[in-house]
Amino acid sequence: MDLILFLLIGLAAGWLAGRIVKGRGFGLVGNLIVGVIGAFIGGYLFGVLNITVGGLIGSLVMALVGAIVLLFIVGLVKKA
Repeated sequence: MDLILFLLIGLAAGWLAGRIVKGRGFGLVGNLIVGVIGAFIGGYLFGVLNITVGGLIGSLVMALVGAIVLLFIVGLVKKA
């Protein structure tokens, strides 16, 4: 059940990040990949900054921040 919740949070975070950064989503699989990788990046960043989150909303915010950072970095690499 935790894996399903993690994937749903990743999917939502990927979709939101796609809407914020590019103005559109990346499709179901693309959103899921961006969101899951973003969740790991967000967890790392929040850990380094010593920020703790709790609950479903906190996990979504953390994954969203990580997904936005991921898309920003990918955008920079694509331009170079």
